[in-house]
Amino acid sequence: MSGDIEGIGAAVTAGLAGHAVEPRHGGTGAAHADARCLNCGTSLAGSHCHHCGQRADIHRSFGAIGHDLVHAIFHFEGKIWNTLPLLSWRPGDLTRRYIHGERARFISPLALFLFAVFLTYAVLAIVGSGGGVGEGIAKAAAEQTRTNALKESFEEEVKRVDTSLAARDLKPTERKLLVEERETLQKSADYLGVSRSLSKEEVNKGPAVVDDPAQQMMTSVEFLSRTKVNTGVPFIDHGLEKAIANPALVLYKLQANAYKFAWALIPLSLPFMWLLFPFSRRFHTYDHFVFVTYSISFMLLLFVVVRLLNLTIFGDVATAFAMLYVPFHMYRQLRGAYRSSRFGALIRATLLLFFSLYAVIMFMLLLLALGVMG
Repeated sequence: MSGDIEGIGAAVTAGLAGHAVEPRHGGTGAAHADARCLNCGTSLAGSHCHHCGQRADIHRSFGAIGHDLVHAIFHFEGKIWNTLPLLSWRPGDLTRRYIHGERARFISPLALFLFAVFLTYAVLAIVGSGGGVGEGIAKAAAEQTRTNALKESFEEEVKRVDTSLAARDLKPTERKLLVEERETLQKSADYLGVSRSLSKEEVNKGPAVVDDPAQQMMTSVEFLSRTKVNTGVPFIDHGLEKAIANPALVLYKLQANAYKFAWALIPLSLPFMWLLFPFSRRFHTYDHFVFVTYSISFMLLLFVVVRLLNLTIFGDVATAFAMLYVPFHMYRQLRGAYRSSRFGALIRATLLLFFSLYAVIMFMLLLLALGVMG
């Protein structure tokens, strides 16, 4: 229930963030001849103040609250309907027209990107990421964390028994019981260390698998020595130790940071766009920024649509269509935005697919570093 509330709150926040970046557009009703702007006092000559941009028609009814909320989320004054069709089918025209000055008709790239990020987070918070690799990784990470915690508790018990055995006034019977207890605890700890490298089927066979001499060599101490990374940088080593001990927490941080640092995809992608048009004087960094931001926004919105369709019988069809449409969308945007030839757009779209993969890998490495060091 709390996840649903957080998702809905994220969707509303998305609209408010986009609304803050993107000013209102259009409006009905004309101002009276002697009317003045309620915000700055300038005489009004139309539906908006020409000095500060505030609308002349101000509502103070309860119904206006709902209207403002809907408008803040969806921009029901023309921009959303001017932007999304072009973004979906003619992204190159949208990119080129926005770059060349048609700003009032369309949602700005940054506002659309903010909305897409928040909407993606909201949908994932409400319906989840889907039963697949994501949930499988989360389940495996949680199981690994539980195993690490159990192993650590066994090792602490072994240390406790060693402390008791160090006492000189132990009776033979007490020493024998402590030795037996230590052997049992150590075998349990060793098994938990070995089970990390075994398949699920082997682990299900139980402790008998550990009786294999080759597997007995993988004691808990050896396992920790193999997984311990000594980079020479103390805070990095400390972060890696925490990641090994609690992978579920690291995965949670990855998910949270993906939402917080999604904007990093834009600067990570810009150098690759420059590589598609090296030393070109026709296109500037701003042009690439608009291209990348609109493109990423579309991919996020497409992901949301596919995720929602996965809840229906059309999920497989939607997934297959999205996988085929993504490279076609890149081709269309490149050809329309940069006025490339068919052959040039095809070559650049192919390169852009690989560049996008590299950018995503760099983004994931950034998230991993933040998760480990956080």
